[in-house]
Amino acid sequence: MSLSGPAKEIQSLKGRLLDLINLRPGEEERTLLMFAFYTATSMGILWLEVSSAALFLEAYGAASLPWIYIFSAGVGLGLSVVYSWLQRLFPLRRVIVIIAMLMAVPVLGFRWGLTIPWLAAPMVFSMRLWIEAIYGLNDLNLSVTANQLFNIREIKRAYPIISSGNLVADVISGFSVYLLLKLIGLQNVMLLAFVVMVAGAAILYHLSRNYEHAFPDSPRRQAEDAESVESFKSRQRLQGPIQQYVVLLFSFFVLAQMLLFSIEFQFFNQLETNLDVDAIAAFLGFFSGLLGLIELFTQWFTSSRLIEREGVFKVALVLPSVIVVIGVIALVGSYPVRLGLTVMFVGLIVLKFFDEWLRYTLVATTRPILFQPIPDQVRSTVQSWVGGIAEPLSMGGTGVAILVTIAVCNRVGLVDTLVQARLFLLGTVVAALVWFAIMVLLRSRYLNLLVRGAERGLLTFSDANLRVLKRAFIEQLEKPGLDANKRSCIELLSHIDPKNVGEILAPRLEALPPALQRQSLEAMLEYPNPAYTAQVQELLEVPHQAPEILALALRYVWLAQERFDINDLRPYLPPEVDAVVRGTAASLMLRRGNLQERAEATATLRKMLVHDEERERVMGCRALGEADYMESLSIYIDDLLQDSSLRVRRAILAAIAATQYKKYYPSLLKALQYKSTREAAIAALTRLGNDALPMLQELALDSYRPEILRNQAWQVIGNIGTVSALEFLIQNLITTWGSTRRHILRILLSLYQESGVKRSSLIDEALDRMLGRSGIEDLLNTELAFAGQMLAAKVDLASNRVEGIEADLLRKALDGLQADATERLFMLLRFVSPATAIQAAQVSLSGSAAQWARGIEILDNVVDVANKRSILILLDRRLDADKLKLLALSTPLIAYRPMLPRDRLRQLLDLRNFLSDWTIACCFHLARVQRWNLTAEHTLASLQHPTGFVREAVLTYLAVASPRALRELLPLMQQDADPLVLAQVKQLINTYNLEPSPSAG
Repeated sequence: MSLSGPAKEIQSLKGRLLDLINLRPGEEERTLLMFAFYTATSMGILWLEVSSAALFLEAYGAASLPWIYIFSAGVGLGLSVVYSWLQRLFPLRRVIVIIAMLMAVPVLGFRWGLTIPWLAAPMVFSMRLWIEAIYGLNDLNLSVTANQLFNIREIKRAYPIISSGNLVADVISGFSVYLLLKLIGLQNVMLLAFVVMVAGAAILYHLSRNYEHAFPDSPRRQAEDAESVESFKSRQRLQGPIQQYVVLLFSFFVLAQMLLFSIEFQFFNQLETNLDVDAIAAFLGFFSGLLGLIELFTQWFTSSRLIEREGVFKVALVLPSVIVVIGVIALVGSYPVRLGLTVMFVGLIVLKFFDEWLRYTLVATTRPILFQPIPDQVRSTVQSWVGGIAEPLSMGGTGVAILVTIAVCNRVGLVDTLVQARLFLLGTVVAALVWFAIMVLLRSRYLNLLVRGAERGLLTFSDANLRVLKRAFIEQLEKPGLDANKRSCIELLSHIDPKNVGEILAPRLEALPPALQRQSLEAMLEYPNPAYTAQVQELLEVPHQAPEILALALRYVWLAQERFDINDLRPYLPPEVDAVVRGTAASLMLRRGNLQERAEATATLRKMLVHDEERERVMGCRALGEADYMESLSIYIDDLLQDSSLRVRRAILAAIAATQYKKYYPSLLKALQYKSTREAAIAALTRLGNDALPMLQELALDSYRPEILRNQAWQVIGNIGTVSALEFLIQNLITTWGSTRRHILRILLSLYQESGVKRSSLIDEALDRMLGRSGIEDLLNTELAFAGQMLAAKVDLASNRVEGIEADLLRKALDGLQADATERLFMLLRFVSPATAIQAAQVSLSGSAAQWARGIEILDNVVDVANKRSILILLDRRLDADKLKLLALSTPLIAYRPMLPRDRLRQLLDLRNFLSDWTIACCFHLARVQRWNLTAEHTLASLQHPTGFVREAVLTYLAVASPRALRELLPLMQQDADPLVLAQVKQLINTYNLEPSPSAG
């Protein structure tokens, strides 16, 4: 049914809105609900904070804030322990709601306690303590819930919108405080905070019910045990540079939190000194509202663009720099006694404003990036250390430091308020300078780890400053060290900045060992630049230079320069010159010379191509590829393709691809059939890129070609990796079945998980555009429905209902098909769930009962697709009949209706396009021995099957079930391409005394 005009407009408007906020269809509801939950809870906490701040300053004064920091650290650690403990007792979807209510319920106790005079003071202290502790608990609850509801790609799009709920809460709660104070009073704002927090918990409850499949059903015990050994091994990896980086990272976050609480203490101290209680509450409301509005716009429109343009560390260094500048200005301006207190008051308000603004926008945005150099195996552990230990400890440490400073000042007689304020501000400036220094050290270690991790593919460089990276590469190349490290450095440099690789490599060519010289020249030859010809020219003048380096240098110089003298190449053409240099010179002359000079080069190459020595012919073929001109020597290609030397045959295949000589493209496909030339043919076809796609696509989809050849065609299409190639793979992933779909899935998974930055981006975009999350789930559903059909067939064709060898063979074939469907399920799950966890679960399911249970537990915790329950049932160790009943109840994809064995066999053949060749053959053999009638459609379609033994099984069935129909069909089968089928046809013709066709034989 088509949409009406207004409905189309609404749909179009919705699509544009989703594009504007960078969300995909299907993500908007979860994102909106999470945003609403976080906004409501944060709004309640902020109202509570404003109320408690004013009451606390009235009852205890800012001097007591350090005790809040100390006790809050203990309460924060305790709540983290409670959170983990609850997860061991209850399913996660209940834990998140319990935690949300746990944050809200004590507010009623605080409100009641404030009405009792002798309880008011302790309640104010407890309330302030509780607020400091639940801030972290709220963020932890948010991140845990988000990680369950969104996969890693979805969360990158949705989390910035969700996390801005705190900023929206800042704006709404801040600007509404003044009005609320006038309408309901300071203490009653707490009741409103409780109501809003409960509303947030209700939204979270709705989320946990509506998206129940995203949460595990059981407490997280076995998953922790399963990961304990791996966690221990991961901790052992924190050694050397990584350990140093983690220590610096730990220090970075400790100092960040210490500065936060130190500035907060001084801020509240100034408010207490200069304002009364009502004025403090009103000021805090306006301050947080204005700040939240600015933070919101900064986060939405500035942070990501600034980081992309300036780099991670430049942006992170802004905050400590601002703290130092404002702190120094306030210190200097506070020395005139008459204006000292006013300057200090204004200075600390400005300092608090910039600290909050920059901390929760720029610094918060860079935080995930700082963990990227840490290996995946230990990254989550390190993050939990920082969130669960570093930040609470820094809070307590700040409180202790403030109390000790105040005690020392009082002991030595520094009791003046302004003097103590200057001392604290001076300490803040010093701490900011130390923080700045730690960031500088972090930047150095960050880049070193990037270089070290390049070969292992730990991360990408999209967020790194290229200039700083180049300085790190130069240092790595110039200092003494292993050639392997320098080789990795050159490879990484050519990957991230291939056009300007000569800027770093050319001045250092002469100092590099021969192997690295060769690698450098090969990298520079991708984009020859005349600016570096002088440095490369020096390699040509080195006596007794290695032939390979001489040839590469010669090629670079001639391809880079615009003006040249062809006579300079002639000294390299005589037969006594090494073949690789002679071939390079001839190819350059063939490429850049005039008609006479090309004839001279052609003569040189002709001698090489027909030379008795293998090396001469190999180098001649390579020279053909480098020349980009093959017509005059094409008469030798046929002989070279049949050359006795495998190296020569491989070299000429590469030359055909390099020169894009379309006449011999079929030779590349033919070379795919032979093991000896397959690797060279794959490389040649891959080099052709999109030009090779039409013939590869035709080969891959030709079901009458050998499966191994079709698989090689699919593999080459994956190697090409262009947008067109990826789209063809994904389109056929949807339309193909069986082993072909499995092979395409393997190729796409390889591209998805192991490829470089550029190709990884292409596959991500192609998958999102053509499939998306909903498309992957549709594919999962088809596999699940197919597995249900196989289960139904196994139940209806069970051994107690159908006996015999043929029935046993069919049941084994059905087992194989179900196993294949399960494997494809696991492969598809790796696109929407953590790949390592899915792989670990898949391995565990084939082990002992304990390992199998661990595997199911892992899947229950990491899989978040709509039919997760059905997948777990399918993998359960139950009887097929019981499993089928549960599946029929859990999903509408599987509707089981018991059938007679013969009817189930016919229904299986209705699904023949999804069955393996062997299964179809088994169906006909079973029908033959059981004397079951099959339809004419089944038999005629299967007689045209591309696999010979399927046609053979159909003929055998017809010989028993319908001899008259067989007599009519046999003359049509006398031209069959399969020799076994042809022999069977001849035998049957003799059996029935039929006249053979005149064209047969």
